[in-house]
Amino acid sequence: MRILTVYAHPEPKSFCHAVLQQFTKGLKDAGHTSEVIDLYAMEFDPVLKTRDFSNWLPDENAPDVVEKVVERIQAPGASRFQRFMAWWLFRNKSPQEIVTLLSKRGPNDVRVHQEKVARAQALAFISPVWFVGFPAILKGWIERVFTLGFAFSLTSEGWHGDIRGRIPLLKHDKALIISTTIFNEAAYQAGLGEAMRRLIDEFTLHYPGIRTVEHEYFYAVNMADEKTLRNYLERAYRLGKEFTTP
Repeated sequence: MRILTVYAHPEPKSFCHAVLQQFTKGLKDAGHTSEVIDLYAMEFDPVLKTRDFSNWLPDENAPDVVEKVVERIQAPGASRFQRFMAWWLFRNKSPQEIVTLLSKRGPNDVRVHQEKVARAQALAFISPVWFVGFPAILKGWIERVFTLGFAFSLTSEGWHGDIRGRIPLLKHDKALIISTTIFNEAAYQAGLGEAMRRLIDEFTLHYPGIRTVEHEYFYAVNMADEKTLRNYLERAYRLGKEFTTP
């Protein structure tokens, strides 16, 4: 199986990195094809900016919204040069053709990551838990990479606020999240785990179409004893080695 691991921790000598190494070793020993995206090492820019606008346009699933967007692009308030360029690029084209053209102008860095995601059969995410969620760089990676037309689409009803109007587009068999935490298991049993399950496991990964989402926690690693840390690393290896085991 082709597995893409997205890793987020700023310290190369962290326990989280040791988890990544053991998990990757397990994958390779099981015969999987493994690729790692180390977001901090590559200095990935997680900030959604105007450059990303074209990756968040409506598509044929919401034709009425497409027409509204095109009306705004061609608004009278644009400069003469902008109106001329709009006419030159979009002349004799339907609203849907215009939006399709714009959608192809997305940032190159995002396109590269989307190609990696598309090639993978399964995904893994390894990071610490900060403020009951992913680190900002990983959250930003998802915001920039899991775009409209790639990870999901929206019907007209979805654009008008109905959450049931989301159309999943991802086809991956599985996503595994390995989270190292500051707080112990009791804190996650008391509500933190449920919050992350709803926001990350369900909405971010399962909702866009990933069939199975599993979440493994390595609790309270900061002050854990050697035996506990060793057990976590052995578990990380098994999670890789047994990745396809139900």
